Parts: sequence; structure tokens; C-alpha cells
Amino acid sequence: MFYILAVVLIVMFLASAIKILREYERGVIFRLGRVIKTKGPGVIILIPVIDRMVKVSLRLVTMDVPSQDVITRDNVSVKVNAVVYFRVMDPTKAVVEVENYLFATSQLAQTTLRSVCGQVELDELLSEREKINTQLQTILDHHTDPWGIKVTTVEVKHIDLPQEMQRAMARQAEAERERRAKVINAEGEYQAANRLAEAASIIEKYPEALQLRYLQTLREISSESNSTTFFPIPIEMFKPFMKKEDR
Repeated sequence: MFYILAVVLIVMFLASAIKILREYERGVIFRLGRVIKTKGPGVIILIPVIDRMVKVSLRLVTMDVPSQDVITRDNVSVKVNAVVYFRVMDPTKAVVEVENYLFATSQLAQTTLRSVCGQVELDELLSEREKINTQLQTILDHHTDPWGIKVTTVEVKHIDLPQEMQRAMARQAEAERERRAKVINAEGEYQAANRLAEAASIIEKYPEALQLRYLQTLREISSESNSTTFFPIPIEMFKPFMKKEDR
């Protein structure tokens, strides 16, 4: 009976004294309430009752930032959500400096998202996401550095606009497309007019070119499969009338 009790006590001692940490885990060791060191990975031996270990994961954490109600600088109400990627670089600071680094980082990300998005206009929020992402990452990394946390990336995922604003933007985009179409059409007309002026100048210098163009037009008409009947008339017949018009 004594041997059985001794074996049970030894097993309980080993179970409480020996800890195994995975490759991505570190253990912050407290001895009588004081931090002595960070150990891991592998087998860790603790002194029962005296030592206490807090596990910290060093893997990259992906945190979703809930949608935040934001009023932009031009007084447009939108909802913005984001995702934050970070990892623990100093396990001791992550345990000692902040009570719950996951919750603290989440709350800091929410307030920073509202603050940064509220300082820009809607057009900038929609078109310059890369700039806003960089600004968010810089602010979060600066505030979480004392906690031993490195914020690597912040990405704005979705911007929810009111229905009225979506309709207004759709009308604006349609008007912009119409404006571009009109500008392109006017540019085409301008280029065509320039080409016609150049062609008229050439024909004025070389009257034979008008005859060649006339014959080419007849050929194009005759190549079409239609029932149109046409009679070619020499251009010389119109020269007296053209001279009379010049007078």
C-alpha cells in the first residue's frame, strides 16, 4: 500500500513538474510571483506549488475588427471593418505589461480604425486604401510595441455605404462616362475635320485626285450587292458651273 501511494505521488509530482511546449509556444515562468525567465520549446521542468507557467503562442494572429460606425471628414456616415495581423515578439511583456493582449489589441484596433477613417474624406477612403492601411499599421504597431507585440499588416476589408450615397455615386459615375464619351466624340470630329482640310488642300493642288476619288467611289458602290442603278458622269461637265460659282 505504501509503494502504491508513493508511486501515485511521484506520478502527480512529475505531471505537475514536467511541461511540454510546442515549437510555436513559449512559457513565462513565475516563481513565487516573480518572473524569472521565458522557456521553450521542448520539455520544461517546474517546481510544484512554487512555479507557475503562462503559455504564450508566437504564431501569427489574424484578428477581425468588427464594423465600426464612422463619420468621414465630409460628414458621410459609413461602416468600416478591417483585419489585423500581428504576432507576439516578447512573451514576457505580453504577459506582464497588459492583462489580456488579445482583447487590448482588438479594442485598440477598433478605436484607431474609427479615428483614422474619420479624418479623411469619403473619396480618399475609397480610393486610397493602401495609404490608410499603412497609417493604421503604423499607429497600432507604435501603441502595441510596449506590449511586446508586432503588428505586421492592417487591411480595410469592406466599406458599407448608405443606399442614398450609392445611388448618388452611381449617377456621378454615369455622368462622368457620358462626359468622357462626348469629349471623345468631339475629339474625333476635330481630328476628322483636320484630315478633311488636309485632303481638300491636296485636291486643290492636284485636281486629278478628285477624279481618282470619284472613280474609287463608283467602284465601292458597284461592289455592293444591291439593286441601285447609277450613271457615271464626267466631272468635266461640271467645270463650267464650278467656274461660274467662283465668279
